[in-house]
Amino acid sequence: MSPRLSGIRFSGPRQQRGAIGLMAVVVLGMVLIFMLLVVDSGRLYLEQRKLQRVADMAVLETISRGGSCVTGTALTYAKDSATRNSFIPGAVQQVSTTCGTLVTGSDNLRTFKADNSQTEAIRVIATTTVPTSVAGGLWSMFSTGKFNFDTHLTASAVGAAPKGLLAQLTIRSTAVNIDSAKSQVLNALWGGLLGGSLNLSAAGWQGLVDSKINLLSYLDQLAIDLNINAGSYTDVLNTKIQLTKLIDTAIKVLTLNGNTTSVAVDGLLGLKAAVGSIQVKLADILKLQTGTSGAGLDTNLNVFQLVEAFVQLANINNGVVATVPLNVPGVINGVVKLKVIEPPQLSAIGDPAKAKANPTDPASRIYVRTAQLRAGVSISLPVLDTPAVAYVLNNLVGPLTNTLNSLLSLNLAATLESVLCLVILPCKQTDLKVLPASKIDIILELASANSYVTDYSCPSTTTKSLTVANNAALVKVKFGSIDMTNAFSSTGDVTIKPLPIVDIGSVTCSGLVLFKVCDPKTRVPFYGGGIGLMVDTSIGSLTAPYQTHTYNQPPEVKQEPLFFTVEAKDLVGTLKTTLQGIKLAVYKPTGTSALGNLLVGIGNILNGLITAISNIIGTLLSPIVDPLLNNILNVLGITIDKVDIGANLSCGQGGRAQLVL
Repeated sequence: MSPRLSGIRFSGPRQQRGAIGLMAVVVLGMVLIFMLLVVDSGRLYLEQRKLQRVADMAVLETISRGGSCVTGTALTYAKDSATRNSFIPGAVQQVSTTCGTLVTGSDNLRTFKADNSQTEAIRVIATTTVPTSVAGGLWSMFSTGKFNFDTHLTASAVGAAPKGLLAQLTIRSTAVNIDSAKSQVLNALWGGLLGGSLNLSAAGWQGLVDSKINLLSYLDQLAIDLNINAGSYTDVLNTKIQLTKLIDTAIKVLTLNGNTTSVAVDGLLGLKAAVGSIQVKLADILKLQTGTSGAGLDTNLNVFQLVEAFVQLANINNGVVATVPLNVPGVINGVVKLKVIEPPQLSAIGDPAKAKANPTDPASRIYVRTAQLRAGVSISLPVLDTPAVAYVLNNLVGPLTNTLNSLLSLNLAATLESVLCLVILPCKQTDLKVLPASKIDIILELASANSYVTDYSCPSTTTKSLTVANNAALVKVKFGSIDMTNAFSSTGDVTIKPLPIVDIGSVTCSGLVLFKVCDPKTRVPFYGGGIGLMVDTSIGSLTAPYQTHTYNQPPEVKQEPLFFTVEAKDLVGTLKTTLQGIKLAVYKPTGTSALGNLLVGIGNILNGLITAISNIIGTLLSPIVDPLLNNILNVLGITIDKVDIGANLSCGQGGRAQLVL
């Protein structure tokens, strides 16, 4: 045997047996520990799954039964469901509910937003306490120095009802094509309403008319820009926001749509420079029915109409009166004053079932209206200085003066006093003036046309209808002598006074007829009465029965609406007839400088003069209608005799409540 190998000794079987036994004990111990961990973890997993099932079932039942956090029924329904699933709420086992909405953030992830006034989504949180696991206990002992014997489990479930009924009404502007002439009127008008100047090109205006903006995207971006929590649409709508901020946000949203809206963006940039620092609330022009989910805002609006509503709303706050040139050859070369009395309600969205139950309740109605405007113009009367008119009036005034002198006891030719008047004593003589005033004032006030939902039918998505009540605008017409400054300084009714047409005054004269001298300082206006013009009437009626219309198969919300034109029968024709059929009133003598009450006694004597002047003034005023309506109001997209109301109706998805988070 080699000397190197002689020192090596091999362990016998007995010694090896001890090592194997030790390893077996270690392996068996590890197996037992891992088995314990598996069993213990499985127990906790099953407890968590059981708790999650309780939360899931509770939220589904709460939504299915129409639970609400406002009334407290949401928590009641959740506890009822938990109890039926062997989870009895108490000190250890607890159930809580939170109502809110689902919002999509800038990362395109949907999250739950708590808002107890909403029921779009409900979150149920179930908590309980179970014996802790070995691993958990050991971990707590090493981390905190204390062995926790209990583990707290929490399960959360968010559920939502399927997309429900949703109806939308929209007002459509009649502005379609903007040329250079119309762009000049719009620049003057919008700039005037904003209290500044505006210089947009026709292409810029047309870009606004042709573009649409998604309302939901707009409000989401506006919430981000204002640092308002995402999904808080009520807060966004009711926050006073600078007009520049509203335009900036619109530009951001339109820019995301690509090059197709670049012209509209250019128009908004030009408009932004003129708006100033006026603050407005979107809730004044956009209506979201109480309790309606944010998903109802996922619709498109015309950019021109939206920005126009901004401008009209700003005009109410800044108190500025816009002035727009109005030229009618041979009649008028002046300006029209325009002020917004009430802004439009462009769009309204909500549940038609709630609207049907309370169609006129502000909280539940789906209601839109046009703007209420007041337009005024002062017209000079140079037309009455023409030779033809003078000839007619002179032929009438001569005999009329003698009659008036007799009636007013001013001509006493048969008495001694009249003889002395011609030679020695001064005496009063009739001094008749036609149209002593140089202008006539006209006010047209357009009351709002409106529409609201009254009924609906949704047996299926292929057979549906929406019924609305409509009323076209009322036009108030006022002619006479009007203080234009006060007429536009408030929203109250305009005060109007008779416009003097014929002034039957008196003047003191002396001397023979051929050498008679009259002192103009002694003239007393309207001493013998006169003729005045005053028109204060209404065309159309807001109190008339509403016209109902049923939209058959209105498109889904977010699609192009189905439009219906609400017309006031021959409103423009009636307005022209009113202008042409001016009636003059004869007033009795007062002995003062004011017009008095109607004098019937000499009405027949003055018929010739009244007819002549009525025809002249009627001919003068009638041509104003077309340029006033077509050149100004129609360019704004406003017509006094009709309004286009669009309707959309989504009947919902149907089915049961579902888990969403």
